[in-house]
Amino acid sequence: MMKDDVVALLPDLRAFARFMCREREAADDLVQNTILQALDKQAQFEQGTNLKAWLFTIMRNRFYSDLRAQRRRPMPMDESATAPLAAVDNPEASLELKELRSALWKLSPEAREALILIGAGGFSYEEAAKLCNCAVGTLKARVSRARKTLGGQLKEE
Repeated sequence: MMKDDVVALLPDLRAFARFMCREREAADDLVQNTILQALDKQAQFEQGTNLKAWLFTIMRNRFYSDLRAQRRRPMPMDESATAPLAAVDNPEASLELKELRSALWKLSPEAREALILIGAGGFSYEEAAKLCNCAVGTLKARVSRARKTLGGQLKEE
């Protein structure tokens, strides 16, 4: 595993972590923990295989492990507080981003994850199915339903 290859994947890792975590700080922590775990387990990485998929798998597994552990902790009083979106010069674009973000979070976690892996992560259906531990057909159905649901939600708003 080459340092330059991992550094080149940081924007993709950060983007995926932001969609999974919602909060910038939590996403940054998830990326850091993913890189630390990857460095710790780098002997398990097979040269010539897909580093991006390997890192996304580590991140995904770490996220769900942390989520399970978090469920055992008390919930904060204000769950509705989310990190603000980055400032955009165009107010309409900012509103559209907020609507998209809201609509994405209304999707089931499986549908949101599938859509992000295919649409934003650049993974093939086969790679994304491996990451999600499901059949390719299942992943395609999740993406299709997510796109349809997302399109319907955005038309309503």
